[in-house]
Amino acid sequence: MAGHSKWANIKHRKGRQDAKKAKVFTKLARAITVAVKEGGDDSEYNTDLANAIEKAKAENMPNDNIDRAIKKGSGDLDGANYEEITYEGYGPNGVAVMVQCLTDNKNRTAADVRHYFSKYNGNLGATGCVSFMFDRKGVFIIERTEDTDEEELMIQTIEAGAEDFRAEDEYFEITTAPEDFKDVRDALKAEGYKFATAEVTFVPQNETKLDEEKDIKTMAKLIDALEDNDDVQEVYHNWDMPSDLDE
Repeated sequence: MAGHSKWANIKHRKGRQDAKKAKVFTKLARAITVAVKEGGDDSEYNTDLANAIEKAKAENMPNDNIDRAIKKGSGDLDGANYEEITYEGYGPNGVAVMVQCLTDNKNRTAADVRHYFSKYNGNLGATGCVSFMFDRKGVFIIERTEDTDEEELMIQTIEAGAEDFRAEDEYFEITTAPEDFKDVRDALKAEGYKFATAEVTFVPQNETKLDEEKDIKTMAKLIDALEDNDDVQEVYHNWDMPSDLDE
């Protein structure tokens, strides 16, 4: 995975989330509710719930919202029944795209996702058409500061059980096996590190670069349109996103 692309992707997504907190909170609450329904309301034993709460807190989601989402999942409050479904397809110039959704209406969501792909010069494909191009990994991004001791951080991540450690100009990138994500996260948090992002995600094995300005703008619009949909939780892609996309 090209490091600068991941960083560009994070900054792009973070900027959009900051501008649309209400929509982000809706998505995060939905993820918490589904995690509780599928694995119970004890985050000590329910890794998906622990990760969902961690992401919610990272976005400064109020505790009342988190508690309400947990209660909906446990049945203490009424709520819609959501189903997880992932769509796969191609963006401009063959960029691989996976769209993870939580929906209470599959027909509506499928129609919306298909429309976005068609509108922005892409194609919605069959299940499995691009997922083989991605690996499931835990990913941590820690921003580089003057106080960060690179060698010490590297040793700590390895001792915690991480698979890989990458040092870039602006940040450090740490990857883990999904099952080791919680242990590595807890170990680094105990050392006082703060994460720009900490998530179990799909990491592309290879990336696709877009050279034409038209394709770059169209691909960005496709991602934005998908992420704006309330049913869409995550958009994964293998686009080598330019670091100056938002400049």
